[in-house]
Amino acid sequence: MRAAFAVLLFVLPSALTAQGRILPRPCPQPVEQCARPGGIERVSSDVRVRLADGVLSYDIEEVFVNRGARVGEADYLFPLPAGAAFQDLALEINGEMVTGETLDAREARRIYEEIVRRQKDPALVEWMGRGLLRTRIFPIAPGERKRVQVRYQMVAQREGDALRVDHFRGTATRPGLDAPRRSEGRTSLTLTYPRVPEYGRAYSPTHDLRLEEQGRLWLAETRGDAREVTILVPVRRGRSAAITVLPHAPGRGDGFALITLAPPALPPRATPRDVTFVLDISGSMRGAKMEQARAAGKQLLATLGPADRFRIIDFASSVGEFRSSWTPATRANIRAAEEYLDALQASGSTNISGALEAALGDREDTDRLALVLFVTDGEPTVGERDPAAIAARATALRRRARVFTFGLGADVNVSLLEQLALGGRGTATFVRPDESTERAVDVVASRLTSPVATSLRMRGEGVRLHGVHPAGPHDLFAGQDLVVLARTTGHGPARIVFEGETADGPVRWETRVSIPERTRDNAFVPRLWATQRVGWLAAEKRANGGSAEIDAEIRDLGERYGIPTEFTSYFVPEPGVLADAQVRGVVGNSARSVPAQAPSAEAVRRERFEQARASAAQRDAQSLSALSLQIAVADSAVSIRQATNRTFVLRDGVWTDGIERAGVRVVKVRPYSSAWFALVERLPELGEAFGLGERVRIAGRQIVLETAVDGVERLTDAELQRIVTNW
Repeated sequence: MRAAFAVLLFVLPSALTAQGRILPRPCPQPVEQCARPGGIERVSSDVRVRLADGVLSYDIEEVFVNRGARVGEADYLFPLPAGAAFQDLALEINGEMVTGETLDAREARRIYEEIVRRQKDPALVEWMGRGLLRTRIFPIAPGERKRVQVRYQMVAQREGDALRVDHFRGTATRPGLDAPRRSEGRTSLTLTYPRVPEYGRAYSPTHDLRLEEQGRLWLAETRGDAREVTILVPVRRGRSAAITVLPHAPGRGDGFALITLAPPALPPRATPRDVTFVLDISGSMRGAKMEQARAAGKQLLATLGPADRFRIIDFASSVGEFRSSWTPATRANIRAAEEYLDALQASGSTNISGALEAALGDREDTDRLALVLFVTDGEPTVGERDPAAIAARATALRRRARVFTFGLGADVNVSLLEQLALGGRGTATFVRPDESTERAVDVVASRLTSPVATSLRMRGEGVRLHGVHPAGPHDLFAGQDLVVLARTTGHGPARIVFEGETADGPVRWETRVSIPERTRDNAFVPRLWATQRVGWLAAEKRANGGSAEIDAEIRDLGERYGIPTEFTSYFVPEPGVLADAQVRGVVGNSARSVPAQAPSAEAVRRERFEQARASAAQRDAQSLSALSLQIAVADSAVSIRQATNRTFVLRDGVWTDGIERAGVRVVKVRPYSSAWFALVERLPELGEAFGLGERVRIAGRQIVLETAVDGVERLTDAELQRIVTNW
């Protein structure tokens, strides 16, 4: 797992941290009013992680203080861990934590810049590619303390017989120096997970760990100030494979599923391996990169068993090799290979095509498992330079070899490394300047020691699985779980089936499941799926060129599921600011036609809402538990909102989910009437949508519900039942 991120770490402008890079921004004020570098410091960082159903939910709270005498603004680039799904960012404004929404990227940036000029308190989270998000925030006044909260989810990765939880507490480097200094402020990390027989007592190889029982949960808290935090939660496995399915069914259209295959605990039959380590030693690898690459090579050698063979290929302008043939992994040979790595010096250009020819050409087609780990930090500059031609040639040469690529730094050809890994049924890993190459290679290499099954394919019986990410076929190694995300069509009893090959012949693992027609459980699954889908679409663009259809799908996914993409940004406004921005004509045309509410109207709405809540509480307190309090914060001024895992757009004063069905009956109900409360009680998911405002239009399967002042105030039991049935 890559570094968890600490948002908005304002330090020296050119500083690096394990989380990302600070970029200074032009101050919108006269120079004398701008903050001097280093005036804003992080004073605390609290990371809370919750493990449930194999998914890690991260909640990070950071506190910053401006110790300077000027107002300031900066950008902070931070990486999301691989496969993580951004949920939201909350900013402290006037003592209140305010969350945001996903908007069109250009519109969000235009609003942000207008508001900054008037010194309001917005934050803008923008997609920078390859898992990087950029956060802009303004202003932090002299002496002011400001809190930022970030939440995201990701699937927990299994490391041997344990689930692994990681966090990188950042370090920073001063301009012109390589030596890290400890990051500012107090840091803490706590993990909670269920007290069930499947999980053992957590431990940490990096820190002292305090572990205590809290009801039905374990709470693990780290102690110590080491930069990298790792917590391992032992997982008890059965003697047969286990398949778990986490479904989410919105009740309209297709559903979603997170499917995990845990292999049996039986020791797999060892398969001899041929492992090739390909290392870039061009001039750009000088210094820390080269040292880390050497260490990564030695770590890879340490994973070899007596039955394995290996090669080391190094390349710059030309291509070199440790030995001209496969070398058995004896202790003496491994020591000689380590000495060879120590003697390598970085210089020259980057002959990627020549290195791949050497690694994949003239390969014996045997039953041994062939693995190629390819490390580079640059673009091809010698030999064949066309990335598409290089990837095509590698695919033609590789036969049964699996190819795993590692890109170091910001100058790599992302498309080429992705294509090499995709064609080679491996993975592409990108290591940023502040991350450890040794660790990245070790994480992958340690999982490739013993194959459990290869060429695994998944299918559904009784339910159709489509939009599967990552797409198969898959290879499963000892100490790994296979995790896939998919769309589902159909509901009811079904089977999930995995079929593949093992050293002992074909294998089939399956489980019976019941896919619900409607469930609000596992609401994070659609966002995880959408994040994977956006990543796949972005890789398609890099490999084959973009298209209007791909761009439209990325934009739709960003807006629908509330995730930043290249076309959408996550915007946190000061309450009431967007209404003022609309009056001034800052917001785009779709929102400009919406009349802004005066504060008195907001106060009226707040009062009416509280009265409605009190009335509902007397009838049935639980029936309104899902009703969103967002209605009290000038939401009618925002053009896009998320509710019940749908994206609502404000059109002509009506919040609509954009799903129109020809010939479908429309039922109007009056806000806060008996009919309104009866629907919320019978269909609790409506509470969050109705909380958007007094004019809401939302589609079910065979009926559309709309709230309006001219709607009905009462529904008979029969009418209510028909609505619920058709919903």
